[in-house]
Amino acid sequence: MKAIRFVLALLLIPSLARGQEAPVTLRVGRLVDGKGEARGASALVVSGSRVARVTQAAGPAEGITYELSRYTLLPGLIDTHIHLNSHFDKNGRIHSSEAGETPAQSALYAVENAYVMLMAGFTTVQSMGAPLDADLRDWIARGSIPGPRILTSLRSISERTGGPQEIRQAVRKIAAEGPDFIKIFASASIREEGTPTLTQEQLDAACGEARALGLRTAVHAHNPESVRRVIQAGCTTIEHGALVDRPTLEMAAQKGVYFDPNIHLVSINYLENQERFLGTGTYTERGFQLTRESIPVKLNMFKEALRVPGLKIVFGTDGVAGSFGRLVEELIYRVQEAGQDPMDAIASITSRAAESMRLGDRIGSIAPGMEADLIAVDGDPLQDITALRRVVFVMKGGKVYKNVPAASGVATGGKP
Repeated sequence: MKAIRFVLALLLIPSLARGQEAPVTLRVGRLVDGKGEARGASALVVSGSRVARVTQAAGPAEGITYELSRYTLLPGLIDTHIHLNSHFDKNGRIHSSEAGETPAQSALYAVENAYVMLMAGFTTVQSMGAPLDADLRDWIARGSIPGPRILTSLRSISERTGGPQEIRQAVRKIAAEGPDFIKIFASASIREEGTPTLTQEQLDAACGEARALGLRTAVHAHNPESVRRVIQAGCTTIEHGALVDRPTLEMAAQKGVYFDPNIHLVSINYLENQERFLGTGTYTERGFQLTRESIPVKLNMFKEALRVPGLKIVFGTDGVAGSFGRLVEELIYRVQEAGQDPMDAIASITSRAAESMRLGDRIGSIAPGMEADLIAVDGDPLQDITALRRVVFVMKGGKVYKNVPAASGVATGGKP
């Protein structure tokens, strides 16, 4: 019932999926473009779904004007690793196939997750695969449901798929269903010490077949040997890498493989919700102990990764039930605890994340011709990264989904 009430509430949002017919001007106090540049007071003109111009704040306004001069404008945030349909069921437990949910109920939980992420400033997310994702991806793309742009693998490849030939066949079968990328499990979970589960030949088959079909690959791998196999197979992105060492990170940098570490939120979320996960799948007492022990290990690994020249680190959380409204805590931790430069951290959650998904010419930065995926935050994240918790304005594809109160958020022209 909670999920159904939530969807009914969405129908009351006046700006739900409503496009802007006339140009829209945003007047902002600061602008961080997602590619390493910042400027002071600025005006940005949006035409349709795209950014038309970025000018000085004193320039003439066009159409409806949003007065955001107290705030900092950034590109919409991007999480490259979430699990869209993960949720706690009506009993407060992590959902499993034995829970007896109807497909409609499961879908409504996913709709709720999508909306929560959008309101937190995430305008694009990459889901690590369930067939349910496809319909929600398409409904959001049509503007029928509010949510971030979704990329999904729909399914995954693992050791259970079979040998190299079976894996090639499975990749072709998944590709026919319309995924945005191929998800591959190349190692065990960190709760099972991250040992390799696919041979080099199996990985070569999986990533090679995907590449031949024009698809990216995102590969779950934790320890050095499993990560080296991912790199040697020419896969696109290493997911997790909790136990990886400096030589392997340098190898990833040399080969141009993207690195998507998940060093904080996923672990903390599991531990905070341990009783809701415990007893399902690999969520055992021993597994949670390994999760607890992995936190300083992952922090040290990430500090080392920051020192590797040319390593393309992107932002992903491995977000599951309990974490969707607080995904930016991962970035805050990276800056405050690991010492990542705030501007570089912002690039990892915007332009570099977009590039890893082959969308760098469309989203992830603020420039004329780019999609108008824009957020405003209360504060300057270059000085205080926790400003990313305070999202006051969200625009995706030129449509406003969240705005500050009308008295301070719209200067002229009314609220669409």
